[in-house]
Amino acid sequence: MSEKDKNLQKEQNELQDAVNQEETDKQSTPEPEKEPTSESEKSETKTPETKDTAETKTEEKVKENNEPEAETANPLEVKLQEMTDKYLRLSAEFDNYRKRTLNEKMELTKTAGESIFKDLLPILDNFERGLLSATDTADLKAVKDGILLTINQFKDFLKQKGVKEMEALHQEFNTDVHDALTKIPAPKKKLKGKVVDVIEKGYFLHDKVIRFAKVVIGE
Repeated sequence: MSEKDKNLQKEQNELQDAVNQEETDKQSTPEPEKEPTSESEKSETKTPETKDTAETKTEEKVKENNEPEAETANPLEVKLQEMTDKYLRLSAEFDNYRKRTLNEKMELTKTAGESIFKDLLPILDNFERGLLSATDTADLKAVKDGILLTINQFKDFLKQKGVKEMEALHQEFNTDVHDALTKIPAPKKKLKGKVVDVIEKGYFLHDKVIRFAKVVIGE
């Protein structure tokens, strides 16, 4: 090959390399984005919302919708709160009333028998005088009269307080007021099933039995 042919071949190779390099540069260079012209193209080119962004917007809307409900009190809850407050006040008032009543009852129990004991003191004085007289005198009749006087005084005191002696002797046996200790043959036929002896007297306080009469029944 002549020197001329070699130079020609070299120039062809250089030209081919230049063409190849230009094509390579075109492929590596990105084409500029075409600016959308119509509304449809603009809407298509908008960046789509991600799932997280959509959920965040939904939560914000729910929160905005719930905010007025939180600010507005529920009538049922208000009514319940009022009833609870009323119950607590009534409970506290009742507890104070119960304590006050209990204290008053305790005080009344301590002083309830004051008047009774005060009225019993004169009777005790008479018993002591009678005992003193019995030791200084030999007159048994005077001692007996003094004791009888004191007993009658005590019976009058009981009547004033509503205490009444129970009539039991020769009365029909009644389990509501009598307590039978034993049975014996009736001394008379008409005394069968009746009280033939009173071992211990019974007493009423007004209409209530405060002590049953202990009796013996005839059969």
